[in-house]
This record gives sequence, C-alpha cells and structure tokens, in this order.
Amino acid sequence: MDFGCSDVSVWKEALSTYSSRINSLSLTKNKPNLVSLDEFYCTHLPSLIHRRNPNPFITTDDLSQLMQWKLTRGKWRPRLLDFVSSIDDNVVKSTSEKAFQSLPDISKAISELTVLKGVGPATASAVLAAFAPELVPFMSDEAMVAALGNSKDYTLKQYLRFADKLQMKAKELRSEGVSFTPSDVERALWSYAVGKSTAPELNHDPKTKPSTSYKRKRRN
Repeated sequence: MDFGCSDVSVWKEALSTYSSRINSLSLTKNKPNLVSLDEFYCTHLPSLIHRRNPNPFITTDDLSQLMQWKLTRGKWRPRLLDFVSSIDDNVVKSTSEKAFQSLPDISKAISELTVLKGVGPATASAVLAAFAPELVPFMSDEAMVAALGNSKDYTLKQYLRFADKLQMKAKELRSEGVSFTPSDVERALWSYAVGKSTAPELNHDPKTKPSTSYKRKRRN
C-alpha cells in the first residue's frame, strides 16, 4: 500500500488490522503493557479530556501514560518518560489547556506544548490527536516514512508538512463516502508498516506494487 493509493478498501483494510498489530507487538516484541496503554490512549484519554469542562486539559499522569504509549508503540527512550513525569501537574494542566484552545491553529498548539521538558513536536502531536483526531494526526515514524519518505526530522516545520498531507489524504478518502480522520490515516499507515515488517507474507496486496517507503527506519 503506497501513500498515494486512492483505493478506499485498501485503507479500510489497513486500519482494521490496527488492534491485531498492537496485540502482535505486545506478544512478539515483549511489550506486555502495550495493549492496555493503547486502550488508554485511544479510548480512555479522549473521553477524560472532553469531560473536563469548561476548558479541557491533561494532567501529568495523563502525559506520563501517553508517553509510555508513544515509547512502547515506537522506540523506547526512558529519559523522556522521566522528564514528563516530573513536571508539575498545574503546569501540565495550564499548558495543555492553552494548547487545546489554540486549535485549529496546529502550529500554535504544538508550540504551546513543546515548552514542557521532554515534549517535542511528536509527543505534542500525540496530545493534540487525543483531543482532536479529526484535525491532528500523531507524528509516528512509520507514517512519516510513508508520507514524507523519512522519519529523521522532528521539527515543527516537518510536522506541519506531515499533518497537511494526512489531512488531505483523509479528505480524499472521505470523498469516497468513508469516515476517515487524519488520525485514522496515521493508524492505517502504522499498522500496514508494522505488519509488513513483522509478517511480510500477510501484507501482500495485489492491487499495489511493493513500496520501499514502508521499511522502518531506526532513529540514531
């Protein structure tokens, strides 16, 4: 499945395998907490945020669990978890509140969050995606490689390019009558890439040519 693929059925199929990829990674990569962390991030955290009225926010505990999810689903970097877990709760609350209020200005919202120690554009995007998946996609390595050809540049400028491409893809897929958000596009790309790297034979798609853009690249 190439990023340029316009076959809605291919994207739906990739997205439908997301949960099974999470389960598979938890078993094959010795990540026993991944399933519960993913459930927290995808289901519980969005609900928690939106129940906090009148101004939604996240807490230090929320941010810590989100970081655990991000690092467990991707590459483990324990120092980042230490950084975010030590931030004062009131600071996280006020900062995230300002970030959510800044939307739909994604650039401003990301910038609000990256003042927090240990929070770069990728982590900030995960926070915003939990609040507004219809607008903001998470900046995963796998989706970056698929959409932009690499996952080496974690700047705000690169993220905005990435978000724009995933928003456009979601809009394209919705034009075919399917409910797709930028976050759905990210999960479909992640799921396809992970599946291809762990079980290539399960991801043969006769409708598309093999693409080297989905090969996972490790951070240095």
